[in-house]
Amino acid sequence: MDITIHTTFLPHDDPEASVAFYRDALGFEVRSDVGGGRMRWITVGPPKQPDTSILLAPPATDPGVTDDERRVIAEMMAKGTYGWILFATPDLDDAFGRVQAAGAEVVQEPTEQPYGVRDCAFRDPAGNLVRIQELR
Repeated sequence: MDITIHTTFLPHDDPEASVAFYRDALGFEVRSDVGGGRMRWITVGPPKQPDTSILLAPPATDPGVTDDERRVIAEMMAKGTYGWILFATPDLDDAFGRVQAAGAEVVQEPTEQPYGVRDCAFRDPAGNLVRIQELR
């Protein structure tokens, strides 16, 4: 079997802020941007990985999602517990400095973890947890 990761999903509630974070702070390219206003589906990804993307999408747009579910999703996004992603880089200190300088909310500075990795964490504008792990 030959299966690859093509696209993963993260919610957004402010498309302009999300584009600024992923494009300007992380250096990703914007591959598509469809829709209008706050109802935009934006695909971003690292320039050196053209076949792997993140779809930044408005949450709970599926017509099958109930009002109660929309409320729970909004609450989880506000707490930063709805979406998260893990990136990797060979130079964690440089990546941390660039993302911090871009004004991202720092959750954890670069730290040597007891389970054998060194990483840091931020929140994107929608509250999603973004961890960056150092490649060794």
